[in-house]
Amino acid sequence: MPINVPVEEFTTPDPVTADESMMVDDLRLLMEKHGIRHLPIVRGSTVVGVVSDRDVRLFSGLSAAEKFQVQASDIMAEEPLSVNAATPLDEVAFLMSENKVGSVIVKDEEGELLGIFTATDALNALIEIVREGRATGSE
Repeated sequence: MPINVPVEEFTTPDPVTADESMMVDDLRLLMEKHGIRHLPIVRGSTVVGVVSDRDVRLFSGLSAAEKFQVQASDIMAEEPLSVNAATPLDEVAFLMSENKVGSVIVKDEEGELLGIFTATDALNALIEIVREGRATGSE
């Protein structure tokens, strides 16, 4: 039974973003405040990188003076993996697995940031699809 679900259906829309000049402690606070683990880094309206909670944690042991020297642009993964909103979910999951990343940037038809799709979103999609399959199969 082929399932063709576009990634947009499970994408977190309008994600919290940060400027590339934001300091590492500010990134941590922003991520904690919003309960997120992946933060797109933007220059204007263009996504130029992604910072994960793991990236931020790596710098938590620095002194306050040293942390003040670290900006998002210093620790972000540049040119993050991105897909079009219509890309099938299985293709996106395969790309994430193949590239060993926990998130992808989802863009609209004009190439603008639409949202972010994370491993958690992928698990939620799996749960919903499997449960729908069970419900349909049991009728």
